[in-house]
Amino acid sequence: MLFLKRERGQGLVEYALVLVLVAVVVIAILTLLGPQIGNVFSQITCGLDTACS
Repeated sequence: MLFLKRERGQGLVEYALVLVLVAVVVIAILTLLGPQIGNVFSQITCGLDTACS
């Protein structure tokens, strides 16, 4: 029973590491593509607004 608890804790740590890795990748992608995504939304807003210069 002692080993079972250690394996369960190990599994939780592995899940946490995977979540951290996914979060780091998402943050890196948003950092690189953030300005481009902002420009797309600005163009869409400008296209919907008739008074946009």
